[in-house]
Amino acid sequence: MENYTIVIFILAVMIGLSAMADKVKLPYPILLIIAGIAVGFVPSIPNIELNPEIIFLIFLPPLLYDAAFNISYPTFKTNINTIGTLAISLVFITASGIAVFAHYIIPGMTWPLAFVLGAILSATDAVAAMSITRGLGLSHSTNTILEGESLVNDASALVAYRFAVAAVTGTAFVFWKASLQFFVLMGGGFLVGMVMGKILAFIIKRVHQNDLVTISFMLLMPFVTYLVAEDLHVSGVIAVVILGLSIARFSAKVFPEKLKQQSKSIWDIIIFLLNGLIFIFIGLQFPYVIKSIPKAQVWPYVGYSFLITIIALALRMLRVFLQKVNLQEAFKKGKHKITKDALLDFKSSLIISWSGMRGIVSLAIAIGLPVTLADGSLFPERNAIIFISVVVVLFTLIGQGLSLPWLVRRLTDK
Repeated sequence: MENYTIVIFILAVMIGLSAMADKVKLPYPILLIIAGIAVGFVPSIPNIELNPEIIFLIFLPPLLYDAAFNISYPTFKTNINTIGTLAISLVFITASGIAVFAHYIIPGMTWPLAFVLGAILSATDAVAAMSITRGLGLSHSTNTILEGESLVNDASALVAYRFAVAAVTGTAFVFWKASLQFFVLMGGGFLVGMVMGKILAFIIKRVHQNDLVTISFMLLMPFVTYLVAEDLHVSGVIAVVILGLSIARFSAKVFPEKLKQQSKSIWDIIIFLLNGLIFIFIGLQFPYVIKSIPKAQVWPYVGYSFLITIIALALRMLRVFLQKVNLQEAFKKGKHKITKDALLDFKSSLIISWSGMRGIVSLAIAIGLPVTLADGSLFPERNAIIFISVVVVLFTLIGQGLSLPWLVRRLTDK
């Protein structure tokens, strides 16, 4: 098949399965992943390799922008303490926990390689979290925490990944330099997002009478913002998120109802197609990466992946429930301006813990690992890291994704 024929075929499969999802009582992301795995094993289908640059430029900006645009800013602000804790500290805790396991248990994993694997799998995925939890009747606050965490933690994971890869290539790790670069990346992304938001608001004020032009500018700006931020070597993820948040607040004052409905209709179609393609592509990667691993190592690596999934889930549960306790203590003492609305109960804590699926960002980072080092030698254990990353993503999406609706129903019934 020609490449364009394959893309049309995948789109047709995706749309058809999405229509079937409600009838078979499965979350449509799970159905699409399973279909992707099945399609990948069809002999006439060539290997479809994901290009990380395509993921980060074509898929990530519109998905992040749409999520940030639709998130409730007051609720986001109320829960900023929890969102920041999960999006920053939990990322580094998870990366470290996975690295310790990988170093001591998986053969050939030096400390730098173990931290590369940990960084790849440290962040939850915004697309997965929102797609699987949508329609489950979660509280507004819980939804906002999950979305807010997933929007910000990609930047933390990318910073950890960059330093881990640098360590593999022989660059010395200096804590204060790493910390400074982290704040530069995050702060720079924030500033770029704010500036681009002001520019977009300035333009929209002057063209908002023309619906098509206004919507076109809003479609274009996430891509422009991401590229500008990355060219300035700051976080494109944070820049796009801040753009979405700032334009959401601005649009409420300027956009007429007709324009809001037109814009929403167009964005809904774009997000539906991008979401579907992402989950199909995740499934398609498994048949491809399994061929890169010797047969004798496949099941041991699947076992390592399962244990890493359990470790990541356990660390997440510990951190979320610790945050629940910390918020209650701070509220009692009147510290940090913690309001009653920011407190977590047992139900929301358990749901937030169980909703930490990995997804397309982890996959793109893994596949984007350098093939060779600076001296021309092959990147050590590259195939093993990619394979384990793909399997962990599948475990979290299918395992947690399938059980999450059941968990929510059980907690709701009680």
